[in-house]
Amino acid sequence: MQELSTADASSDRATYAEMLRVPAMSVGRYRIPAGADDPQEPHAEDEVYVVLAGRGILRAESGDALAVPGASLFVPAGEEHRFVEIDEDLDVIVVFAPAEYTLAEGGS
Repeated sequence: MQELSTADASSDRATYAEMLRVPAMSVGRYRIPAGADDPQEPHAEDEVYVVLAGRGILRAESGDALAVPGASLFVPAGEEHRFVEIDEDLDVIVVFAPAEYTLAEGGS
């Protein structure tokens, strides 16, 4: 299992660490400090965020959603999205189905 180092966890920019990968899905941990930019681009796979801690807004083509502890947020494949107005450090679990980059690489 890949973990974020202490340096990564206290960084002033977004960090991602994949924790599990099988063909059907991948799971990672995404951390974005308060006030930092979320640099992500649309993914070719469906995506679910489970917010562990922090506060912000997930802005997507389909609409805005509060990113607060306990929230589960869905983003369909190919949809432009990012976290904005991050008031408290965000710590989220990210699930891609199928595994991240599988479809972008021409996989199944």
